[in-house]
Parts: sequence; structure tokens; C-alpha cells
Amino acid sequence: LVIYLLENLEINGAGNLMDFLDEPFPDVGTYEDFHTIDWLREKSRDTDRHRKITSKSKESIWEFIKSLLDAWSGWLVMLLIGLLSGTLAGVIDLAVDWMTDLKEGVCLSALWYSHEQCCWTSNETTFADRDKCPQWQKWAELMTGYTEGAGVYLLNYFLYVLWALFFSFLAVSLVRVFAPYACGSGIPEIKTILSGFIIRGYLGKWTLLIKTVTLVLAVSSGLSLGKEGPLVHVACCCGNLFCSLFSKYSKNEGKRREVLSAAAAAGVSVAFGAPIGGVLFSLEEVSYYFPLKTLWRSFFAALVAAFTLRSINPFGNNRLVLFYVEYHTPWYMAELVPFILLGVFGGLWGTLFIRCNIAWCRRRKTTRLGKYPVLEVIAVTGITAVLAFPNPYTRRSTSELISELFNDCGALESSQLCDYINNPNMTRPVDDIPDRPAGPGVYSALWQLTLALVFKIVITIFTFGMKIPSGLFIPSMAVGAIAGRIVGIAVEQMAYHHHDWIIFKNWCRPGADCVTPGLYAMVGAAACLGGVTRMTVSLVVIMFELTGGLEYIVPLMAAAVTSKWVADAFGKEGIYEAHIQLNGYPYLDQDEFTHRTLATDVMRPRRNEPPLAVLTQDSTTVEDVETLIKDTDYNGFPVVVSRESERLIGFVQRRDLILNISKTHAHSATLAYDPAHLGGKFRIFVEFKICKCKNVQRSTYWLISHSFIPFLCISK
Repeated sequence: LVIYLLENLEINGAGNLMDFLDEPFPDVGTYEDFHTIDWLREKSRDTDRHRKITSKSKESIWEFIKSLLDAWSGWLVMLLIGLLSGTLAGVIDLAVDWMTDLKEGVCLSALWYSHEQCCWTSNETTFADRDKCPQWQKWAELMTGYTEGAGVYLLNYFLYVLWALFFSFLAVSLVRVFAPYACGSGIPEIKTILSGFIIRGYLGKWTLLIKTVTLVLAVSSGLSLGKEGPLVHVACCCGNLFCSLFSKYSKNEGKRREVLSAAAAAGVSVAFGAPIGGVLFSLEEVSYYFPLKTLWRSFFAALVAAFTLRSINPFGNNRLVLFYVEYHTPWYMAELVPFILLGVFGGLWGTLFIRCNIAWCRRRKTTRLGKYPVLEVIAVTGITAVLAFPNPYTRRSTSELISELFNDCGALESSQLCDYINNPNMTRPVDDIPDRPAGPGVYSALWQLTLALVFKIVITIFTFGMKIPSGLFIPSMAVGAIAGRIVGIAVEQMAYHHHDWIIFKNWCRPGADCVTPGLYAMVGAAACLGGVTRMTVSLVVIMFELTGGLEYIVPLMAAAVTSKWVADAFGKEGIYEAHIQLNGYPYLDQDEFTHRTLATDVMRPRRNEPPLAVLTQDSTTVEDVETLIKDTDYNGFPVVVSRESERLIGFVQRRDLILNISKTHAHSATLAYDPAHLGGKFRIFVEFKICKCKNVQRSTYWLISHSFIPFLCISK
């Protein structure tokens, strides 16, 4: 039969079979929603595409130029992703600062200025009066003309809650109506997509637009959430947008995921001002397939994104880092004990948060609570605003709170945290202030920070996972920073009042600057973030890029490793893996299994059950395939040599079989054959191909499957 076909085969007149088989087959090789891609197929398709471009580049100058453009298209996509991600991040930062301050007041000289921007030109230079510039007025002062009194406080209180409710209602309404995929952090879904899963629309244009707008509204409402995780989703949406402009990426899901891995790195780069940490985050936390060329391109995308954000200068300090620290006080070996204790606290907090948050999210999914997402967001926002306003450490934005907790107390600082009793005879420089006894303001701040710690722990559990954009990095860092600052002040006062103790006298002399409470806040923030996400290397790099404190890497490493060990003792899953399992996404993590059972004890089907549904290489008819598709609901079928040997030679997807059979019926299909038998002239194809055959009997329908792909022969 093969000889007969070779003698009588006619392909498009004078054409040749290879040219015909290289023609694209419509709808084949694409994937349905909520299906997994075929990595081998995508790799083989890209290899064929590259081979074809290389061979054609020798035919003419124009084809050679096209091959160069194809080679450089990856770097061009990285450039575009970095530019757009950095621009969107800068706009989001500026908008969040302005709308967060809008809850409390307005700048009379320029309505679009935030509180800090409004007071840049103020003549008040002391820290006590820097926030009382005449250009900035609170709402009660603007409406009544009074600045003090119970009525003024209650009016400001009411307007603060009202603005918070308005922002959150607008955010959840936009998400619910226009882009349901714009809610949440996005990192669990990004991890699943990068592992090869298809979620149509999750990285679409509408999702990008709505997530950008609602992220500003959600963060500005004062909820206990951050914008760092959603910025990774935004950057990946940018990457998917630019992939559609290049057929190299739009028609190959494997290549698309290389771009998305780099986009995730750019997202972390603009979220924290940490380009190196962004690359490591993409490698350690979200990426499933990360070849060396993706590493270089991720670094380039993160670099361009960070440079773009730095050019916008949203923080107004000419720095890329978000929580830059001015001090460089050395730390001592004895301080490793409280650093490790903070790591233990971070691990316990991470375990508590994951279990409680997953339990609450599961309750939301399985009860009537999930049917009212708008009401849930409004209720949580109202509770958050009502409880946050009386405490100055919860009223301000979480980023401002972390920044204050990280900083050390200078000579001119007048906040409660810096209310120390100074020595009037002190003549040392202002940047080298010795440890001092705490004043009443410090003790008052400790009580307020303790209440803020409890508030943040509880409210974050109910906030993360609502139907609005919600990140977890900043709330987790806030919990750790508060706990770390409290521990740091306690150690500082112990060292001052008991410097003759054996644990202090070897390294802390009287009148020396021994303990830096801001460093403890940094270590606590890293510990809590590590306990929740289970990051290690990328976490440490992000933290020192975030603060500029390169000399504090060892304390950060000690806390990060300790928090991971403690958290792993209660469960190996981080918050993102837990949400992946909760949502039922098909993400295969590197789980370790310890068992003594045999494969025959757990395999399906059992020995007494019907055999597995398979296709054979040389005896399966189209009618058999149609019956198999009708009677089963599997996404694909193994291809074996025969029923007797059952040696596996490939796998064919259900959707590809359906498409090919429909084409066969449309063209009056007759006999199918395997091109691999045609004198060895044909390579292994990774797409369906239709061959037009001449002088073939119409009596029998046969389907031959070879190396993943069935080849159907259509009569001319």
C-alpha cells in the first residue's frame, strides 16, 4: 500500500510534500481555556520555526534582515515591558500618595499635590511643624475654619471613613463589572500560568486597565493590603500585551512564558525598586521554566523598568529604594539572639496567617458570603477605617508606617518614637547619638504600636483574598516592622539601664550608640515576609535593595532562614501555594512523597477494571476514535504500538483529534497513513497535517498516529 501511495501521490500539482506539510493548519496547536500546554510540542514548533528562518536567511538580503529582527525581537519585547511597567508603577505611586492623603485633607495651592508635595515649599523646617504648613488644610478646618475641638475631630473622623468607603466601593464595583480577574494578588495565578496552564483573559487588556485603576483605589482606601503583588500581575499583563505584537510569542505558548517570567521580574523591580531581587524572585518563586537566556532578558527588563521608575521619581527623593535608611551603625554578635527570636516570630506569624486566611477564604467560597463580594468589601473597609483612625500608626498609609519604623531617631526628630531624654551637655554629632533613656512619648508609642500590631494581624487575615486587588508584601512587612521596633526599643533600654550585665558589658559601653531599633524593624519585616511567602534568597536581596542597608545582610539572612525553618515545621506551603490548592489550579510543585506501596496498588485502572483508553499505531479507525471520544471525557489519549506490546510511542490531545476528524469529514476522508513509513523522508511533525491523496479506495477509514500526531489522508 505504501508503494502504491508513493507511485500515485500528487500534492498540489507540481509541489512537494514537505512544502505542503509546512503550511499552517488552522485551529490546531491552540489550547482551550483551563487546559495545560504541551511543552514538547511548543519546543518542537519553535525549533521548526527557527530552522525555517535560518534556511531562508541565505536566500536574500531581506530574509537575512528578517532573521535578525526575529533574533532581536525578544530584547525589544523586554524593552517595551520595562518601559510600560515602570511608567504604570510611577503613575500608581503618585496616585496612591495623593488619594491616600485626600482622605484627611487637601492642598489649597495645588489640588493634585499630596501632603508631602504640598509642604515642600513650606518655611517650617522643624520636624514638629513640617506637617502643619498653611497650604495644607484638613477637611474640618476647610469646612468650619476651626483646627481643634471634639467637633473638628469627629468631622475629620467621619470624612476619613466616608472617603475610604467610597474608594473601596468604586474598586470592587469596577472589578466585579468589567474585569473579575483583576482581583487578588495575582501571584498564585501567575505561578500557575507559568507552569503551563491556560487562563484566558487573565492577562488581557481589560484586566490590565481595571487592575491598574482599582489598585490605586484599593490601596488608597486604607485597607491592610499592598500594591507590590498586584504590580507583578500588571507587569505580566504588559508582557502578554506585547507578545501579541510578535508571532514568535503569540503563536507559541512556551515562548510566551519566557516573556512572562521576565515580566514578573520587572514587576518586582518597580514594586520595591529592587531589580536584582526581582530577577531572583522570578527565578525562586514564580517561574516554572527559566533557561539561561530568560535570566539575561529578565535582568534587562528589570533594569529598564527600574530606570523608568527612577526617571519618574514618584517618591521625590531622587532615590529608587522605597525605605532608604540613613544610618550605618554596626551590629554585634550578641544581637543575633533577638534577631533569631524575630525569625521565630515571623515563622509563627506566617503559619497563623496562612491557616486562618485559607480557612476564611474557604468559608467565603463554600457559603453565601461569597455571593456578596461588594458587601464584604464595604464591611471590612468600614471596620478598618473606624478602628484605624484613632491610632496614628494605623491611620497613615502602611508604607509611611514602615518607613518611620525603619528610620533611626535623629537629634531633630520630635515624634513619639523619638521622645528620648537628651543629655543637655551632649556635644556629639547629630548622626552619632548615644543610647538614651526613653521618655513618656516612647512608652505611649509602644502601647499604640502594640495595638497596631494586633489590629494588623487580625484585619489582614480578613482582607487578603477579597474581590479587589490586594497584595500581601507590605502588610506582612508592617507586622514584622512593628514587632521588630518594639523588640528593638526593649533591647535598647535594657542595654542603657543594665550595661553592666554580662551580655552587654563586652560590647556596649556607657554613652555609646549600641542598639539601633530601626534595624530590628528591618529584620522583623524580613522575618514576617519570609514566614508568609517562604522566600529566602530573593527576600534578603529585596530587603537590602529596599533599604540600602548592605551591611545588615547577615541579620536579614539569619531572620529569613529561621522564619522559614519555623514555618516549614508546621507546613511546607507558602501563602501562594495554599491559594493555588484552594482554587484547584493544576500546579505541580516539587513535593516529596514517602511511601512503600507499589504502582499496581494505586494505578488506574485496577487489574479487574476495563483497560486504559489508548490509540494504536496501525489499527485504529476513525470510527473507533469517534466512539472513544463519545464514551470518555479524557483530555488526551496515549498512543501505543499495538494492543499486544502496549509500548508507548506518543500522546494525542482530545481537541486535536476532534478538529482533525471534523476536517476529515468535511473533505470526504478516505484512507489515513503514516508519513514516517514513506521511505524515511519525513521528520516527526508536531502539528496535524492533511495530505491530498489520489486514486485511493473509499471503503475504509483508517487513522494512524505516530509520535504524538495523527496524519490523515484526504482524497483529492
